[in-house]
Amino acid sequence: MKTKRIAILTGTRADWGLLSPIASELSRREGVKVDIIATNMHLSERYGHTIDEIRADGFAPEEVPVDTDDDTPRGKLRAMAQCQEGVAMMLEKLGTDLVVILGDRFEMLAAATAALMMRVPVVHISGGEISEGAIDDSIRHAITKMSSLHLTACETYRRRVIAMGESPDRVINTGAIGVYNLLNGESMSASALSESIGFTVDGSTLLVTYHPATLDDNSSAKLFANLLEALDRFPDNRVLFTYPNNDAGGRAIISMIEEYVARNPGRAFAVPSLGRVRYLSALKTVAAVAGNSSSGIVEVPSAGIPTVDIGIRQQGRLRSESVIHADDSVHSIAAAISRALSPEMRAIAAAAPNPYCAPDTLARIVGAIAEADPSELRMKKFYDIIPLS
Repeated sequence: MKTKRIAILTGTRADWGLLSPIASELSRREGVKVDIIATNMHLSERYGHTIDEIRADGFAPEEVPVDTDDDTPRGKLRAMAQCQEGVAMMLEKLGTDLVVILGDRFEMLAAATAALMMRVPVVHISGGEISEGAIDDSIRHAITKMSSLHLTACETYRRRVIAMGESPDRVINTGAIGVYNLLNGESMSASALSESIGFTVDGSTLLVTYHPATLDDNSSAKLFANLLEALDRFPDNRVLFTYPNNDAGGRAIISMIEEYVARNPGRAFAVPSLGRVRYLSALKTVAAVAGNSSSGIVEVPSAGIPTVDIGIRQQGRLRSESVIHADDSVHSIAAAISRALSPEMRAIAAAAPNPYCAPDTLARIVGAIAEADPSELRMKKFYDIIPLS
């Protein structure tokens, strides 16, 4: 039997944290050879050079360098062009049979386009979701139409992918891999986590991750300044920041984080990337999460703590009762944080079900990928929900 070569694309610390267990399990399958292709933020010192995390997980990733320094829309387009060409060359070099892509970032759109043109079928994880405040929303749906097998995080999203014309037998509700990892992955004690990063993380700590809202008319820096001002109203709560992604506007946020930490020594601390184990450990330790990351809506509810979701970036996502929404004003953010820290809300979060949770997510994802026949996936037919006359 011919060995099936499966390439897993990863561009950020966040998607590798989700993909790592999938890559490990696939590597154990007979007749499967897994190649990791790392690009974008993984290769940047500014964002923690997280390709080292991939190596620490036992893989030897192939590298596709792109420009991560130009923090403008034109710069992102240049990076996409570099990624598209680099991934195409890598797929040809590796003799790839199947490509696995997660999510909705600009480098994943470039990778999916390369795979399409190279006639390599794409497996897309986390399609059908909505994030109306970011260009990621359109990117995600575009990747869906370039993909041949779809692994969605809940039944609502499965139905949405089918509504986009994808055949039901190629759309599988697996649950969210991030939730599975949180519930089943290794973790560190609060003391070990604190020692690891050099900052005390405890039950009073707020974990903050804020990304550019790329469809908001207001500047990301202005909106983030409101969050920082709101945090000033909670002087008894420690603040642990992780860096934003490298969407346009991200570097301004990083500068503001560093300035805030310098003004609040001992109370605030920033790390470019916690990595999978430290991030999941933090969720089991901190009081609440604040910002506009999808993780606050998808994974954090399964940690039993509240999330303060700020602004329009994640607008449209299915969410648990543990998620509190705030607009971008200082007053709204501060009120949401205050509620998140209340005993009442902490009790709600501890008991709230998570719509993204499934008990066998990893097995469903790995089984679907390992058993997929690339030759059968290459051609697609449009599925009409209502038969055409």
